[in-house]
Amino acid sequence: MLAGVLLTGVVYTLVKEGLSSSISMAVTTAVPAQRLEGLPSADPTLPTDVASAVPASPGPLPPGAVPREALAITRTVSDAAESAALERLLTVSVTVLAVYALLSVLVAWWVAGRVLRPVAVITDTARRLSGENLHERIALAGPPGELKRLADTFDDMLGRMERLVAAQQRFAANAAHELRTPVAVQRAAAEIGLAGEPSPERVARIRSKLIEVADSSERIIEGLLLLAASEQGLKERRRVAVDELARQAAAALAGEAERRGVRLVVRAGQLSVDGDPVLLDRLLHNLLANGVRHNVPDGRAEIRVGAEGIEVTNTGPVVPPGTVPLLFEPFRRLNERTHGPGEGAGLGLSIVDAIARAHGAAVTARARPEAEGGGLTVRVTFPEAAASRLR
Repeated sequence: MLAGVLLTGVVYTLVKEGLSSSISMAVTTAVPAQRLEGLPSADPTLPTDVASAVPASPGPLPPGAVPREALAITRTVSDAAESAALERLLTVSVTVLAVYALLSVLVAWWVAGRVLRPVAVITDTARRLSGENLHERIALAGPPGELKRLADTFDDMLGRMERLVAAQQRFAANAAHELRTPVAVQRAAAEIGLAGEPSPERVARIRSKLIEVADSSERIIEGLLLLAASEQGLKERRRVAVDELARQAAAALAGEAERRGVRLVVRAGQLSVDGDPVLLDRLLHNLLANGVRHNVPDGRAEIRVGAEGIEVTNTGPVVPPGTVPLLFEPFRRLNERTHGPGEGAGLGLSIVDAIARAHGAAVTARARPEAEGGGLTVRVTFPEAAASRLR
């Protein structure tokens, strides 16, 4: 409406400025001055002010001259035509502007309703969502545009939230199960094993079992605390020589690898990153422990450290490729838990993934085919900003 008012004013001003000269030229061209010479100097049909403004002709004019009476009549006709044209122009412009203003309000209301309808759908969906219906999606249909991208982004966010909530629910259920099992074993050992008057040998055996279960519970709790600390990110960073930590982790697991009949190979090139030395040591320890414990007799576990990052390869059971991503979830194992000695709680690779993400690194895993000895190849790649070669 403001643009229409401005356009009407501009058109009216421009037409008014050039209308007078255009009408005068048109009248002079259409009615030559020679045809006006015979008109009386004061026509009684003309207005009094116009008639009085026309001077009497003093005498014959030179050839080619325009009589003053002709000029006065031309000016009078031009002024009248200009006034009528401007009045008509203003009337038509204001009328059309009013009609179009009304139509614009109606059309704008209708169009705005259609355009903003997806926003109302997004708002209603956001208000309706809770932990029970995160599976709902907006699924906005229509041509590509800002609102379509907004709805698709909102759907993607809902998908990530649904996966996160599902993972947290699985984690809570698995953690409760893992912590409840040792408690049940301890209770059964105390109630059944120590019932009556047990012999000293039986008491010693039950005592050993209770200590073993307590150690298992302690490892689970330590793993959960380490996982929670890794998820919170790094509070401070310092330069860490990853190759030295790799050698230390291999030395700490050398005895266990020898007992299991696994050959441990270390190829540590020089690599330093900015991070937490305790968490990085736990990352390397978990990777090597996973490669040693989930192996086969006369198997092999190898760790490589270099400018490209960390890579741990081990032989072992063949892992289905579709199962590999699930191994990075807490309490996930390739096989069902047997509660045997030395069995982990299923937190090793999930802790590795959390520590890597805290350091801005990426963890990838690949299942090795049976022709290569089975097992896994796990790679941790640090960003170029954090990793550097030490030549």
